Amino acid sequence: MPLKEIDAKSFRVAFISGANNLSNHKEIINELNVFPVPDGDTGTNMTLTIMSAAQEVRALENPDMDDMGKAIASGSLRGARGNSGVILSQILRGFCKDIKGKKVLTAEDLASAFSRAVETAYKAVMKPKEGTILTVAKGIAEKAYLLIDTEDDIAEFLAEVVKHGDEVLANTPNQLPVLKEAGVVDSGGQGLMEFIRGIYLAIIGQPVSDNDAPVRLIEGPKKSIEEMRGSSREDISTADIKFTYCTEFICNLKKPLTDADSDTFRDYLLSIGDSLVFVSDDEIVKIHVHTNHPGQAFEKAIEYGFLTNMKIDNMKEEHSERVMLEQSRLQAFSEAKPEAPEEKKTYTGPKKQFGFVAVASGDGIAEIFKGAAVDYVISGGQTMNPSTDDFLKAAEEINAEVIFLLPNNKNIILAANQAANLSKDKRLYVVPTKSVPQGISAMLAFSLTATAEENLQAMSEAAESIISGEVTYAVRDTSINGTEIKKDDIMGISDKGISSVGSDVETVALELIDSMIEQGDDPELISIYYGSDIDKETAEALVARLEEKNPDIDVELQMGGQPIYYYLISAE
Repeated sequence: MPLKEIDAKSFRVAFISGANNLSNHKEIINELNVFPVPDGDTGTNMTLTIMSAAQEVRALENPDMDDMGKAIASGSLRGARGNSGVILSQILRGFCKDIKGKKVLTAEDLASAFSRAVETAYKAVMKPKEGTILTVAKGIAEKAYLLIDTEDDIAEFLAEVVKHGDEVLANTPNQLPVLKEAGVVDSGGQGLMEFIRGIYLAIIGQPVSDNDAPVRLIEGPKKSIEEMRGSSREDISTADIKFTYCTEFICNLKKPLTDADSDTFRDYLLSIGDSLVFVSDDEIVKIHVHTNHPGQAFEKAIEYGFLTNMKIDNMKEEHSERVMLEQSRLQAFSEAKPEAPEEKKTYTGPKKQFGFVAVASGDGIAEIFKGAAVDYVISGGQTMNPSTDDFLKAAEEINAEVIFLLPNNKNIILAANQAANLSKDKRLYVVPTKSVPQGISAMLAFSLTATAEENLQAMSEAAESIISGEVTYAVRDTSINGTEIKKDDIMGISDKGISSVGSDVETVALELIDSMIEQGDDPELISIYYGSDIDKETAEALVARLEEKNPDIDVELQMGGQPIYYYLISAE
């Protein structure tokens, strides 16, 4: 019997199913990240964002559609983390605006809401890029509008929407060369598709629970998930982990795979393992499989081309630790109860004209910002970008009506902007700092005698004048702009991208600084902040070598104490 409409109760089940499906696929989505730095993974950020909304939805009893819309929009907006999470929250915000006032949702209502969602998300991004989550969302909305004249069965409607969305996702490497080089689809787009796929599964009577393993081969009354994925060439089948070796590699194809070749290759890999990720285009196939026989997977792949980026990990040694980490990371979202309304803040300190919130990680960096008159430092720890709500709560702690936010990371700027838009009682100004050195420079440019707008301009210009760099390690194998990077390689990253890759921290740091000096207009000062994994003597040895090479440049060394990054560096 055709399903012509869904009520708020069914929508609630579908939304939670979508959130769970996204959460269950977060590690797979993380593995699609092109840039191999060990923080800000897309799957984690999108999961924490959607779970913030799901927490509020779960708390509703007998909701109507307006209740659902308010809970989803509020929860996702305040819980948004990272650029992908903020964009997802804007998609949800636009969708919920469009369904306001409706008692039930039809296929036509869904199409209209998809369109409003895309419009809202595009407006939230300063310079939208195609080949991203935005492209996938737009493809979904366009397909939805084409279907409303011919398809009023919501299950059939969503099946076609998901199929087309997967096809758009599969094409993202052709729109962003960096995706094609790495052999992956866009991670944010994949996250969006897992969310919508979870909604579809609930509509056909197969709602996803929060502890389900990622499953793609689910037979429904309409079409199998494999059929819906069309040309995306990604197939995952999982069961209880019983295979020892996590095996990853890229097969550089002799010639494009036919559909029959792909099916044969994929079926063989599934016969010797599980948890298969199989993503291909005309030139390469990127494969992830859990198996007891990695050599057999390699031998089969050699029939189709030559292998690169091979990696094998023993999962029996790592599995328990990873499960415990993920359970603790999301426990607050899956178990938390709605908080009671907070009482109006009573300030004990004197009222200030201006206040400051900065994001930083490491005791030394935090002290530097506090010494520069920052009132509140938000910790941006590993894979935990601050949420929109973190900025709002920090601002509430400061007895000032005008507050400047310094995100100090390009992946946090959108969340800060969203906080500024949501703030009601205070005026929040976002200084778009992309690094800790930029944030410090911005604070030094602040003037008490200037207006808020004048300070925003001066602080932004000061930040832009700084050349920033960082030294960290790679968390996965990849290839970026022709540079092959292996897991655990040391990377030197400047504002223009990866400038050095090697095995020695000091050597990479010196090569990075050389590139930063070349980028600058005769810089006079190099500032170095050493992290928690570097001792003072090692950092001083780096400074000595740097001063010997560049006697005309002043070098300043400070203890940053930051995790993950061996050194944060600025040139000015």
